[in-house]
Amino acid sequence: EHNTQVLLALMALNRTVPITISLFNEQIAPHINAAHPHINVINPARMAAPFFVDVVMQPVTRTLHYQLTSVIPRTIPTQKDYLIEKLVLGFFVIVAAVTAYFKFYEYLSWIDSIYFVVVTVGTVGYGDINLAESTTQSKLVGICLILCSTIFIWIIFSLTIDRILRKRESLSLGRKRYSFKDHVIVCGLGRLGYMIAEELGKRGEKVIVIENNEHASSIETLRRKGIPTYVGNAQLLNTLEDVNVIEAKALISVISNDYLNLEIGLNARSLHPDLRIVLRIFDDQVAHNIKDVLDIQLAISMSAMIDDLVYATK
Repeated sequence: EHNTQVLLALMALNRTVPITISLFNEQIAPHINAAHPHINVINPARMAAPFFVDVVMQPVTRTLHYQLTSVIPRTIPTQKDYLIEKLVLGFFVIVAAVTAYFKFYEYLSWIDSIYFVVVTVGTVGYGDINLAESTTQSKLVGICLILCSTIFIWIIFSLTIDRILRKRESLSLGRKRYSFKDHVIVCGLGRLGYMIAEELGKRGEKVIVIENNEHASSIETLRRKGIPTYVGNAQLLNTLEDVNVIEAKALISVISNDYLNLEIGLNARSLHPDLRIVLRIFDDQVAHNIKDVLDIQLAISMSAMIDDLVYATK
């Protein structure tokens, strides 16, 4: 936005001075060029994406200067909720018990007992078998059957629908266990992350993108191109395990926060010590420190890299 503001001010003052402007939105470039023929619009994300992909493909020999004395413990897997199964089992126990009751106390045949219990539970009530002439105890058993079956069916139905909806929501967010191998994980679906994922796809690489914002506009675009997107927090070990970081070729983290990128990279290394890690670091000095202190050779200062690329094109 500031670049655009400065550009408009310069165009108002001087329509002949050559201007180079950094804009991520390339769609407006033709309009700007039509208004001012001496403007050169560059897209840093498009310029940087091939460089990040090339770095992933280059052979790198890395030896840790330190030993990992302890690995970050993996998060405890979520316990499966067996409530629905328990309710279904309890419901069938009640149905079986009441069926046996009517068999031995009302002297119905097995098939008639089952038939009567089913039509009672199903609230059909044909009336061909009823408890009008039965004992008070049998009527109380019938009342308990009606009340218990209504409650059980209502709870089981509600929980089942809830589980189906949550499962569909998780699938719509890409939250599932991936079995990819030798793939590249891209963390962050900003403009640079999108360009990197697109470039990897063009080169025939298997890619999984992790993005924390489920409303990111590029998610559906990438999915239409056959690139899966996992909506979740890349800092969490469960998320990294879901995208199978243990068998991945590389991880590229280009979130717009140096220290989140570093945390993601180190968490990924804790699960896969030999994983190639590429981090976007805005601060060039921080990038050098990460390389020297933490043995992450591929910490890249995007601003410094773009500066070199622009200078090389002059």
